[in-house]
Amino acid sequence: MNTVTTRFAPSPTGYLHIGGARTALFNWLFARKNDGHFILRVEDTDQQRSTPEMTRAIIDAMDWLGLDYDRGPFFQSQRKEEYLSYIDSLIEKGSGYYCNCSPDEVEAMREAARKKGLKPKYSGKCRDMGVKPGPDTVIRLKAPLTGQTVFIDQVKGPIYLDNQELDDFVLQRKDGTPTYNLAVVVDDIEMGITHILRGDDHVNNTPKQILIYKALGVDPPLFGHVPMILGPDRKKLSKRHGALSVMAYREMGFLPEAMLNYLVRLGWSFKDEEIFSKEDLIKKFSLENLGSSACIFDTSKLIWLNSHYIKEADVSRLASILAEHLDQSLLPVDQSYLEKIIPLLKPRAGTMKEMAEMAEFFLADDQSLVYDQKAVDKFLTRETEAYLSEIAMLLEKMDAFDQKALEEELGNYIKKREVKFKVIAQPLRVAITGKTASPGLFETMEVLGKERVLNRLKKTAQ
Repeated sequence: MNTVTTRFAPSPTGYLHIGGARTALFNWLFARKNDGHFILRVEDTDQQRSTPEMTRAIIDAMDWLGLDYDRGPFFQSQRKEEYLSYIDSLIEKGSGYYCNCSPDEVEAMREAARKKGLKPKYSGKCRDMGVKPGPDTVIRLKAPLTGQTVFIDQVKGPIYLDNQELDDFVLQRKDGTPTYNLAVVVDDIEMGITHILRGDDHVNNTPKQILIYKALGVDPPLFGHVPMILGPDRKKLSKRHGALSVMAYREMGFLPEAMLNYLVRLGWSFKDEEIFSKEDLIKKFSLENLGSSACIFDTSKLIWLNSHYIKEADVSRLASILAEHLDQSLLPVDQSYLEKIIPLLKPRAGTMKEMAEMAEFFLADDQSLVYDQKAVDKFLTRETEAYLSEIAMLLEKMDAFDQKALEEELGNYIKKREVKFKVIAQPLRVAITGKTASPGLFETMEVLGKERVLNRLKKTAQ
């Protein structure tokens, strides 16, 4: 049995988006599950729209997701000679022929078929005319005129198409370049592809590609077409739903393991499990569990998954990622200090960008800390200023400045002053953080340290 070999074949005319990343992931997982090979092929035949920058961006996105490939990247733009040799082979076998019909003539044929209520297609005029090659000729496949093209879709099940629905489609354009369907078949043959998992927008291409395989005398691979990803309104996924590039999610503070976990659940399931490590996915992935119905992209679910992985992640790793999301005015910052901050923020952050926003008061200069004016007006009153001045004097005398010591010292203070903790808690929080929401007050004070806490208390007392 041939080694399982899958491929991801993006066009570098744009960034890697959610749908493409999911396709890459499914192919990667199937190869890894079966100890096979995963190939990256760049379909850059559209030279006007393909750019090296987009190719680099796609590869960077795959690297970030951890989708390593065993061979490649291969570039279709560098493989023209291979395609032309296969086309020559089809001509020699009588499975391809030259056609000199103009685009206007072909359109007239289609229009005539429409008027008769038939499928609009090329009529086959040049099929048996023995047209010779020339500057205005294309090469067409001599497709079967009767029967059916059948394939067992690994996701959708059996798919049948009457061959009368197809025409003698073009294999090579007038400028000598191969068409998409011919090029991908040649690539998949040469690269030993055994399984093709792709979006169901390619279903209509599959019968054409199977006919090319048959004309070449090669058994086609197994095909599986995964359903579309829709927005919450069940309409085609767009930017307003979250159809952004994969690297945009990195910039928004998502972790790659959360993206992988979320992407795989867009069309695949295993019992009622939601959380999967990469190792779990390789072990449990199967084509049988791919769904045939369209799936819904839910940003809130992605954030929930991301918050889970933030809680699970190593603090030193998060510190490095956090530094990438901090405002440049707060940099540079000591890694060890970030590692003290992160445990306080991990339970509260949905994304690393959100964590960076939460961390700002830890990193801001004491004199330039920004205060929420509503919080100031509500909690930093004349009455609370007296409490804060007294607390500052107590804190100044403390030797140990950790959570336990702070809790004990302030506990004694509220007993002595006969006030409830909430009377001093929010004023103290606003004074040292600038806002009403923060991690635990004593943990926050410990991380900020005695000098900075006192600086901020003195500043608000001015």
